[in-house]
Amino acid sequence: MTALPDLILEPLVRAALIEDLGSNGDITTRTVIPAGTRYAARICAREAGVASGMQLAELAFRLVDPALRLEVLVPDGTAFAAGDVLARIEGSAAAILSAERVALNFAGRLSGIATMTAAYVAETRGTQARITCTRKTTPGLRLVEKQAVLHGGGFNHRVSLSDAILIKDNHIAAAGGIRPVLQAVKARASHMMRVEIEVDRLDQLAEVLDEGGADVVLLDNMDSDSLRQAVKMAGGAVVLEASGNMRLERIAEVAATGVAYISVGALTHSVRVLDLGLDF
Repeated sequence: MTALPDLILEPLVRAALIEDLGSNGDITTRTVIPAGTRYAARICAREAGVASGMQLAELAFRLVDPALRLEVLVPDGTAFAAGDVLARIEGSAAAILSAERVALNFAGRLSGIATMTAAYVAETRGTQARITCTRKTTPGLRLVEKQAVLHGGGFNHRVSLSDAILIKDNHIAAAGGIRPVLQAVKARASHMMRVEIEVDRLDQLAEVLDEGGADVVLLDNMDSDSLRQAVKMAGGAVVLEASGNMRLERIAEVAATGVAYISVGALTHSVRVLDLGLDF
């Protein structure tokens, strides 16, 4: 998988380091560690998972001290076991300690996203369904959180509002209904723009299919029987995406209905940080 350019990621890491170092730097390390002390350290996994954020962790150490020697042993997108060493760092002990928390914060959270995504993806095996994330991301971290979803084997929905037209229930209400909103799209949208519309009832899906103008239909909060009926009704005329209340234990059943995509906000908004540590 292609890594994001350091040029894009560096401002995120730099801002996190500035926040952590504050106005006076790492006063603990400066007080208790003799100048010139060198050490070797390892980032270790306390539990199994899928790596993400290792590129950002590496940037954190290099921004604090470009002279540090760092070797990533488990690259982003790679599965690892509890006890595995993910990276080795050697050089100034003070620099390692000052960058430690920011590096682990990025790697732990993003590996948590990749690991959760991989668990969801595993439930779709044997079907055409793909797991995708949403825009329910941490402000300022959307790009790297969506990259973590890719590391876990998932797919990205829109990265921003400018990527595609996604007509939600509030758009439909404000525009006066499904037909008016789709007619507006057909009249005004570029022929290069993909269009998705959200429905939560089968009669709404029928209206969308009759009017035309949508490429994708988001089936929101439907039970599995309704999803199966929707797939039959659409007959391949539009791409179908299931969303809403997509718990891990439900994914295999939803994937078996025949929908093409299953969007899961929890991948980014409710993830548990993976337990990683740095040991000297």
